Amino acid sequence: MNTSRSGKTRHYGIIGAGPVGCIVAAFLARGGHKVTLCDIVPELVDTARERGIIIEGAENLTQKISHTCTQMEDLMDARPDAVFICVKAQAMPLISSALGDIYKEGISMVSWQNGIDTEYDLVNVLGKEPVMRAVVNWGSGFLAPAHVTMPFHHPPHYIQELDAKSRDAALQIADDLTASGLPTVHTDQITPMVWRKSVMNASMSPVCAATGLTMAQAMNDPITFGVVDGLLKECLAVARGNEILLGWDYYQAAVDYLSHAGNHKPSMLMDIEAGRRTEIDYINGKVVAYGIRAGVATPYNTTIRSLIKGKEFSMESRR
Repeated sequence: MNTSRSGKTRHYGIIGAGPVGCIVAAFLARGGHKVTLCDIVPELVDTARERGIIIEGAENLTQKISHTCTQMEDLMDARPDAVFICVKAQAMPLISSALGDIYKEGISMVSWQNGIDTEYDLVNVLGKEPVMRAVVNWGSGFLAPAHVTMPFHHPPHYIQELDAKSRDAALQIADDLTASGLPTVHTDQITPMVWRKSVMNASMSPVCAATGLTMAQAMNDPITFGVVDGLLKECLAVARGNEILLGWDYYQAAVDYLSHAGNHKPSMLMDIEAGRRTEIDYINGKVVAYGIRAGVATPYNTTIRSLIKGKEFSMESRR
């Protein structure tokens, strides 16, 4: 597999050895690039280095990662060309704050997770120039350390720089990902793309997390579907109020997509079941914030966010 059209290899860092980080690391390493995988849990990175990352599903491969570390300081000291931040959105404030003291100039930082405005946690610390945002169109799940599932892979994926000075770097990253087997397109419309994905997550994920239902169960029950539908329409009103264009046919396309989501648990439900904090603040919480900005009422999103935050508080109080 070619490394890129330029024929050059680069050094990529990955923060987070969960399912998403493992997929990015494995494909870039298979494409011939030097990859350093960083996670605070030694077992996750040790397994990736010693046995290799195993991906099963829509894509199947096993790939060893030659360089790993457990401290972001070590990753920054290695001076990769770019770093993909593949942690869940709720970890972004902590990651961004830590990077403020150790970041090395010239390293591109790619926000590579679900949620709205995750990249601005980085911008608040590093400024716009090194920061990029991506939208990923695959599903992933955790089986064991460095062993992940990829139930679907629907490329292309998208990336955009936040500062025009970094456009060439973003184009190069897209080129390298594409040549490594993750077809990625550079865009200047990343915000609508983030919202197209996030609105569907905001409509389905918290309903499943609050009820314990799979996506198919939530869509097939008329009562829970009514909540999903209310969330979806409210999110669309907020997007339009902020002049974020999702397309005139987005509503029906979203309903059709969610109707075929299958008998799967969204990650927010899996987080609740595992006793972990969720990404609710970066999904429905952001819809509420943008609603306030545009003067659009958000009773559905406000209520569902409160319910999920209540579940999080309940879990924490039992520890």
